[in-house]
Amino acid sequence: MRIVWSLLLVLVLVPEGSRPIHRPVLGPVADVRATPVSLGGADRTNRRVGDLVWLGGVKLTSHDAAFGGFSSLSVAGDRFTLLSDGGNIVRFALGPDWKLRGPSFGDLPGGPGTGWSKRSRDSESMSVDPKTGDIWVGFENANALWRYAPGFARAEAHVRPRVMRNWPENKGPEAMTLLPGGGMATIGEQDPWPGKPGRAGVVFFGDPVLHPRSGFRFNYLPPDGYDPSDMTVLPDGRWLILNRRFDWARFSSKLSVIDPAQVRPGATVRGRDIATLAAPLIHDNFEGVAATRERGTTIVWLVSDDNQLPVQRSLLLKFKLDPVIRP
Repeated sequence: MRIVWSLLLVLVLVPEGSRPIHRPVLGPVADVRATPVSLGGADRTNRRVGDLVWLGGVKLTSHDAAFGGFSSLSVAGDRFTLLSDGGNIVRFALGPDWKLRGPSFGDLPGGPGTGWSKRSRDSESMSVDPKTGDIWVGFENANALWRYAPGFARAEAHVRPRVMRNWPENKGPEAMTLLPGGGMATIGEQDPWPGKPGRAGVVFFGDPVLHPRSGFRFNYLPPDGYDPSDMTVLPDGRWLILNRRFDWARFSSKLSVIDPAQVRPGATVRGRDIATLAAPLIHDNFEGVAATRERGTTIVWLVSDDNQLPVQRSLLLKFKLDPVIRP
């Protein structure tokens, strides 16, 4: 089974230029189901994963063949927005009872290319301005950033920042987040800046769509063997980086925290690892992370990209950030 799984994933990850794929688009009927999942592990009473405490999770399924492939998410109260790496949008409400309500499907109203192929809608990252509702999306292959009106009502502006133009195909702005003081940070998936370590990172001053030449470069060192797959800002201002690894037909994920004060022009930064999701705990291809607040507690949400393969799952997990006291 591991060999079969590996071959399937190789086919999924082959650059699309040699393997054209028509983009699957969600239908008009929003058919979504949420089935509870467990944390797993030998000790079923354990709820702690490093600095995180398990609060629950669900497997999301649908009869629609285009469902899945989720690479980023946004959470506002009980409202969830999931964005796939094919430009599909899934929205729903999810309460404390883990019952899904009011699902709806959508499609990005514009993006790189014509939109008929997956390559032209390879939306890998998303960040929402909580004040205005404006949405920024990062596209691989095109190495482009697009801004959309609230609710994805329309595409408003876009840019291919010169600083990102030489990022390899399928390794572009995998991780991206708006910054509290204004601006945006993004990290490429696998390649470093020439002659530098780690992964290429950029901080833009202000809206990168309007000011793509402002800002600076930095270097991000992920945990050994891992690649960044998404990022967000915690309520205290620190950056939370989601990193993933594929090895022997299994995915694992590490969450790392970075002090933004360390991110300066030309700096090389490595976060402090706070949690690892790997077998025998629940694991998959986690590509989206979001942080919220509930009654004074920081909540961390994760969503997985199932690559639209039957051997993977679309998982939505919820944790409480509760740092272990260290001497």
